[in-house]
Amino acid sequence: MCRRRQVFDVPATACDVIEHRTLELVCQCGQSHVSTFPAGVTEAVQYGPNLRALGVHLTQGQLLPFARAAQLIQDLYGVAVSPGTLVSWVGEARSALDSTAALIADQLRKAALLHADESGLRVASKLHWLHIAASETHTWYGVHARRGMEAIEAHDILPNRLGVLVHDCWAPYWQLDCIHALCNAHLLRELVYVKELTGHVWPQRMMDFLLNANDICEAVRQNQSALSIADIAAFDTLYNAILCEGERLNPEVVKPAGKRGRCKQSIAFNLLRRLRQHADAVLLFIRDPAVPFTNNLGERAVRMPKVKQKISGCFRTLDGAENFCVIRSCLDTLRKQGHGMLDVLQRAFAGDPIQPAA
Repeated sequence: MCRRRQVFDVPATACDVIEHRTLELVCQCGQSHVSTFPAGVTEAVQYGPNLRALGVHLTQGQLLPFARAAQLIQDLYGVAVSPGTLVSWVGEARSALDSTAALIADQLRKAALLHADESGLRVASKLHWLHIAASETHTWYGVHARRGMEAIEAHDILPNRLGVLVHDCWAPYWQLDCIHALCNAHLLRELVYVKELTGHVWPQRMMDFLLNANDICEAVRQNQSALSIADIAAFDTLYNAILCEGERLNPEVVKPAGKRGRCKQSIAFNLLRRLRQHADAVLLFIRDPAVPFTNNLGERAVRMPKVKQKISGCFRTLDGAENFCVIRSCLDTLRKQGHGMLDVLQRAFAGDPIQPAA
């Protein structure tokens, strides 16, 4: 009888030191010939591309603080690297990946469907804004001191697009001349709140309608077909009927004669007005099988920068935040396309960055 037991372990690591030497020879004619060092070997002592890639991966990919990343490198390889050296490596990685990030932005401008989101980001003890544009295969990050159209125009990805833009109904997005699709997950949360606030039945009916419509559309997509015109008209009819019920229970508050300014409306009325005004954007997932039910893809892209901020508190400089955005844009995009993040950085430091597929 044969019995077996296996132990999976990692080998003890060590740092390789490769020494390069040049030779100088004098031929019979008296001319001196000197060999050259390999490209990239420019200093008497320097760190190699793999170690630099690891340092950037730990801080920008795995989101470790610089001091902890330096300690980990020393524990693993016995190489003493200062946090300041890691910061300089991040700057080098950003320079190596700038053109890749610019290509990602250009490809997203041409995307037929795009997700957009934004979130607060602390930079140099002040509130800045992280802006995201994402698709199934690409992610782009940008940081700006403003949240609205000034930032959107400065980043120059969302303006002048002709495709679909999925977003959370934030007002500046409506200034963009494109096809709009709303995130129904946001609307479902608002409907839950209105239901708890008013005790009315129509919010639950609207939630059931949206969720059932999504289930039906998912089944249709799996069969690689589309809803008929009659089916879409039936959805529109039911949607309008639920809105009419809600509007009957939550009429508009009329401003008294002689009173200046706008009259404050109820939360339920404001939600109903938005559902009515943007009905095409709410129901676009029914008409177009390529349009998702939620903006989850854009919101997922926000999570890693928020984790970075939660770990480290804030970015101390605007350059640090911009470096993170460029590097993270490349890492997340190429990760979506099947590349390992460490491999992406190793290729960048070797002078041969991986380019994203269109």
